[in-house]
Amino acid sequence: MKTGVLLINLGTPLSPSVSNVRKYLFQFLNDPRVIDIPWLARKLLVNLIIVPFRAPKSAKIYKQLWTEKGSPLLTYGIELQEKVQQELGNEYVVELAMRYQQPSLETVLKKMRKQNYKKIVVIPLYPQYASSSTGSTLELVLNKIATWYVIPELKVVSQFYDNEGYINSFVERGKQYNPAEYDHVIFSFHGLPVRQVDKVYDNAKPCSDHNCENEISDENYYCYKASSFATARAISGKLNIPESKYTVSFQSRLDNKWLKPFSDKVIEQKAKEGIKKLLVFSPAFVADCLETTIEIGHEYSEIFTSNGGEKLQLVESLNAHPLWVTTIARMAKS
Repeated sequence: MKTGVLLINLGTPLSPSVSNVRKYLFQFLNDPRVIDIPWLARKLLVNLIIVPFRAPKSAKIYKQLWTEKGSPLLTYGIELQEKVQQELGNEYVVELAMRYQQPSLETVLKKMRKQNYKKIVVIPLYPQYASSSTGSTLELVLNKIATWYVIPELKVVSQFYDNEGYINSFVERGKQYNPAEYDHVIFSFHGLPVRQVDKVYDNAKPCSDHNCENEISDENYYCYKASSFATARAISGKLNIPESKYTVSFQSRLDNKWLKPFSDKVIEQKAKEGIKKLLVFSPAFVADCLETTIEIGHEYSEIFTSNGGEKLQLVESLNAHPLWVTTIARMAKS
């Protein structure tokens, strides 16, 4: 009997058309774990304000991102799936699904139900746990599998920011650019509302009352901010980047009540301070996408050079790097 391996990423529009971007945003932003406000307020905010105004703007950005093969997130996902399948061999069947849009998580799970797997390994491709990404994905997976008549043995990977293979994969990416040749290094993680990070803690203390910038403990192990800083410490340590030479920041914010410091503001400030060469990692993403290629590679590069900087270099994500393929295979086997 075989083992099923389910790789899941967030999702992508089917095309950069306004209608397909609108469908993607509608599904994504109506998720109660993504915008965690009362149902009616969320419906009014998303469907009457955010989606109608944001879809045309986002479609223009997706057109810049799109390649001849389509969405990079999906292209890299398929390549990763195929290479992990090759590495695992015939005793495993590797599937790829997206939490939003295609390939639909619901459709892939229906397919997997019919295969009568002895075991299923679920690997959401989000290194640092967040309710809006990992939590939402696992909730849907477990709710669907709970309806099956036969529920096989399940293994769920809820985060892997401290996985040595994951860290080493980003280290190998970084070595291509020799960080010592850059004036400063930025580790830019996707932002989250502060209120969502605070919900990790059952006690009355918010995230700001914990030492999340400097240590991981039993209490903050699932805190997105703590795991982000821990990721940066691990990568910088292996690349011999001193603490004084790198900054952890958060991108893609919607308002000022998100995790700080903000990546665009840090990059602007570094340029004004006289930093000329900047190297940027984005370890929250294991596949290049709009947030890496466009937001960092284009938009942040423009901010940097317009404020006196000379070169901003984005370190590519893991995509289907051989070491990353091996790491995923080992997760499935362990």
